[in-house]
Order: sequence, then structure tokens, then C-alpha cells
Amino acid sequence: MLQREVHQQPQPVKLSAHAEKRLAERNISLTEADFSKINKAVQQAATKGSRDSLLIYGDLTLVASITNRTVVTAVDRGSMSEHVFTNIDSAVFIK
Repeated sequence: MLQREVHQQPQPVKLSAHAEKRLAERNISLTEADFSKINKAVQQAATKGSRDSLLIYGDLTLVASITNRTVVTAVDRGSMSEHVFTNIDSAVFIK
């Protein structure tokens, strides 16, 4: 029973090297509470069958691979002019 529970727990969301670089360039740091909310959003997208999702979190937009549980890029509102997000199949607004 314990093994089944351990295997059912989703892996935490991780940041790709590209996402880490973008966050650092924009002086954005994510707290444990932020990661908790992002994890919840990724889990919700996974439940709906999403593969690649746009996560909108306040002034921050993240593109995440739901299947890999990885944030692949991050864009803040100031850097968003004329950006087009492609190859996503869902969007999640994080509160």
C-alpha cells in the first residue's frame, strides 16, 4: 500500500536551464509557495490530458511541458510585447 502511494505522488515541477536563465535575467525568484501553486496547476493540466501548457501566474507567464513536469521558459509582463506562444494545448490561470 505504501509503495502504491509513493508511486502515485506526482514528481515536483522542475525548471529547465533555459527557464532558470530567463528568471535570473529578469530578477524573478520563485518561493516555495509559488512552486506549490505551479505544481498544482501542472497537476490540473495533467488531469485534463494536456501535454504543453501556458501557465499564467500574475505578471509571469510560464510555458511548461506537462508530460515532463518541466517549466521550459518564463516571460514577465515587461518582456511580453509581441510574443507569440506556440505548440501549447492548454492554458492555466494560477491564483
